[in-house]
Amino acid sequence: MQGLEVLVKQKFLVEGSQKAKERKVVTQLRFLKSLALIVIITLAIASILWNIPEVRKIGTTILTSAGVIGIIVGVAAQKSIANLITGFQIAFTQPIKIDDKVEIEGEFGIVEDITLTYVVIKTWDLRRLVLPLSYFNDNPFVNWTFNSPELIGSVFFYVDYSFPVNVLRKEFMSLLKSNPLWNKKTADLLVTKVDQLTIEIRTSFSAKNASDIWDLRCTIREQLIEFMQKNHPASLPKIRQMQVFEL
Repeated sequence: MQGLEVLVKQKFLVEGSQKAKERKVVTQLRFLKSLALIVIITLAIASILWNIPEVRKIGTTILTSAGVIGIIVGVAAQKSIANLITGFQIAFTQPIKIDDKVEIEGEFGIVEDITLTYVVIKTWDLRRLVLPLSYFNDNPFVNWTFNSPELIGSVFFYVDYSFPVNVLRKEFMSLLKSNPLWNKKTADLLVTKVDQLTIEIRTSFSAKNASDIWDLRCTIREQLIEFMQKNHPASLPKIRQMQVFEL
């Protein structure tokens, strides 16, 4: 099992760490390795003890009450058994995989490890969010890389009705073309909403993974704000006030 995991990881590194197929296999192998380790250790200890005559006699006596003990253990270990079943579901239905980018409890991070009882999420600031396996059956969460690492990001701007949208669109496209994080697949700038004070402009663009889309969103936001401040300050959102004078 260890050799298989090493081979898969080598393939993983050669072909790219963002491929869902490789991450799926790594997740399943890691879960099966943990389960196999427990089974092997248990069988090894049982075999050693069974070859000792004194222990074998005690074992024969214990086996006569194994049914009762099994019921007691089963009741006491309900949560552990539920976690084990959930582990099988996660390993083979794949709602999350090793190296998936996820958003959970308001935290963005990477699935670092999946054990028989819990999942470790490494957050952007290198903290570790540890969640029981049952959490992923009972609570919604966002998986940014479920099938494909490619993502579309968006940034919203609110400007005055007098703002020249076409000028901003040209600047937006120019900034994207000069940014290496853009994967050149999706790019759009649209007026998506209006109200009595402002118009809402949405910029959309794509990148190859969650990290790149985050950096690209921050960069585009900062650059377009600077462009608007420098070139069209009079068209930024205004609060209009009408004064009525009584004669």
